[in-house]
Amino acid sequence: MTAAMTILGTIGLFVILSGQDPIDVVFWRCAFGTVALLLICAAQGLLRRQMTWRQLGLAALGGIAIVVNWAMLFSAYSEASIGVATAVYNVQPFILVGFGVLFLGERITLTKIGWLAIAFTGVLLIIQAKPGSIEYANTDYALGIALALGAAFFWAVAALLTKKLTGTPPQLIALVQVCVGILMLAPFVSWSALPSGATAWGALVTLGAVHTGIMYILMYGAVQKLPTYLQGAFSFIYPVVAIFVDYAAFGHRLQPTQLLGAAAIILAAMGMTFGWRLIRPGKPANASQ
Repeated sequence: MTAAMTILGTIGLFVILSGQDPIDVVFWRCAFGTVALLLICAAQGLLRRQMTWRQLGLAALGGIAIVVNWAMLFSAYSEASIGVATAVYNVQPFILVGFGVLFLGERITLTKIGWLAIAFTGVLLIIQAKPGSIEYANTDYALGIALALGAAFFWAVAALLTKKLTGTPPQLIALVQVCVGILMLAPFVSWSALPSGATAWGALVTLGAVHTGIMYILMYGAVQKLPTYLQGAFSFIYPVVAIFVDYAAFGHRLQPTQLLGAAAIILAAMGMTFGWRLIRPGKPANASQ
């Protein structure tokens, strides 16, 4: 799981190195990811498994949401930086909780509302903290934040649909999703201006083969071996690695207010994931006193 989350944390680096528009990046990620996932599913004997039309439909809808999610997140990188976009993107659990209340009849507790308020405060701190450094001179910082929030929304949509596919191998779901991505984006790819050079093609192949194919093998292999609470714990390696990579590769150092906002979002997401209480319940009074 550590390897999977570390790989995921470097995805922004390869998106930038590809030098392509977000739509083109997502298309090539889907194309190379399809090849990788076909090989994985074939090796695991999953291609012989039949999916019902309902399962295919839900997986395809999830694929639409995932593709929009990737396109929005990759667009956010160039506007608000990899570190900031990834930090804001981690409001996903709260959107999923909202969907649970709206569509699954789940109850929301005061503790969850408290964590949501902390995460919202973190987002506000990041929004208000646009630095004046030169790397932001030609970008739309607010648009980058909005795109990251939109990406989190569509991730939650995909997660909600995936909940209805319990029992279906996740590798097979992912294969359907990337195939949908190819069909969705093929008409919009810049076929007249294909990537040139080993760096661009290498980055795109890596996004498909490593960040989609190999990452799925590592992540779902870990899910089978780790208890749920540890799965959640390791998932927070992703934003930390992304912030470090953004600084190491591009020199994007988060300002103190941005760091505070990112820490608030990650802390709130951890609190939501692990069910931490914001207020410890008091002990009942002793009846003899």
